[in-house]
Amino acid sequence: MKRAAIYSCVPQMQDHWPIKKALTLSDVDITHPFLTLSRQQVENHIVLHMTTEQQELLRVQGQVDFNARDDDTGEMYVMKLKWRGSYYNLIGKWGRVVRGKGLDVGQEIKIRWENGCLHFSVPQQQIVAVPPIRMVAAPVVQDHWPIKKILTLSDVDTNHPFLPLPRRLVEDHILVHWTPQQQEQLRKEEHVNVNARDYDTGEGYRMKFKWRGNYCNLIGKWGAIIRQKGLGVGKEIRLRWANECLFFSVPQERYVATASAMDNWPIKKALTLSDVDTNHPFLTLPGKAVEDHILFYWSQQAREQLRNEHQMNINARDDDTGDTYLMKLRWRGSYYNLIGKWGKIIRGKKLQVGMEIRLHWDNGCLFFSANGLAELDLNLSRQQVAGLAQNLSGDAKQCNRFTSYTTSVRV
Repeated sequence: MKRAAIYSCVPQMQDHWPIKKALTLSDVDITHPFLTLSRQQVENHIVLHMTTEQQELLRVQGQVDFNARDDDTGEMYVMKLKWRGSYYNLIGKWGRVVRGKGLDVGQEIKIRWENGCLHFSVPQQQIVAVPPIRMVAAPVVQDHWPIKKILTLSDVDTNHPFLPLPRRLVEDHILVHWTPQQQEQLRKEEHVNVNARDYDTGEGYRMKFKWRGNYCNLIGKWGAIIRQKGLGVGKEIRLRWANECLFFSVPQERYVATASAMDNWPIKKALTLSDVDTNHPFLTLPGKAVEDHILFYWSQQAREQLRNEHQMNINARDDDTGDTYLMKLRWRGSYYNLIGKWGKIIRGKKLQVGMEIRLHWDNGCLFFSANGLAELDLNLSRQQVAGLAQNLSGDAKQCNRFTSYTTSVRV
């Protein structure tokens, strides 16, 4: 039974809806009504087409108002887009939309921006059939671990002990075995007590599941488990639900060296609107990428300092020019910000939305390079290509690169 949030940005000739999502439990929760949308989708297909004033409001205030239209009924709403770091929330009249359209888990919502207005549609014929939830008394199967996660710095922080698990995995492999009453309790109260058992030692715990946006946090005795099992960055934890209990295992022989030996640039990112904002200059990097390919090489003392102080001074070097900088890496929970001289780097390298920055850690220094456009999805619409070209209009060198690139793209 699938309840995953499925995104697609493949444009169609007759049905142009660049953002599509199968609604999840949190999306249809009218007690806390909001629709969660991925940052990349929103910035590529909505923010890019907003007016300069709207983009500035979103950048400065973290939210912006606009008109929204239900293309199925023609009804208009005044709604709000709110920036939440790695994702955006659509709020305002979302609760009314959920009730009015009778939205439920599994239905697909389609979204596009056109003529200064957000359009959305939930075609009735595209409802995904969701079978009724039933209890499954599944035996404990030794090799069946549907949820696996490589532990990060925040996962093993005993000062703020919790284990975040992706909502999709929790819904697919844990909640599917719960009764409707248990699911309703989690949806309304946002936390539920569960029995947990360490499969390696047989020890039992009383713990809690707690919703936090796109993640479900496992809390309660997690700090004790970290200390008892000596958990550290890079170890793998495996989880499953069976016999009304959450089982977990951390095999001692499985320590994952996450750095890639084949790729000299293990961290790659297509720059977004917020990444090139010189008014509030910082580069946002995914937490897992930083912890796997940067913090992995740090000493235990340096990791502990970052965990306690939430930021660390680091040396950074522009691999394209040889310039060196003293910068800061700031921990923001599920992501990290690179700050300090980022504004100077934006101006000096004339960074633009859509360009790709590449990073790696070597000999106590963060190296970075940003020589061209990111490898974009080849299924670009003419409108998307025009938008990217407009962003590069002030730089002849980048325009020439962009023109050469788009000659190979089907539009």
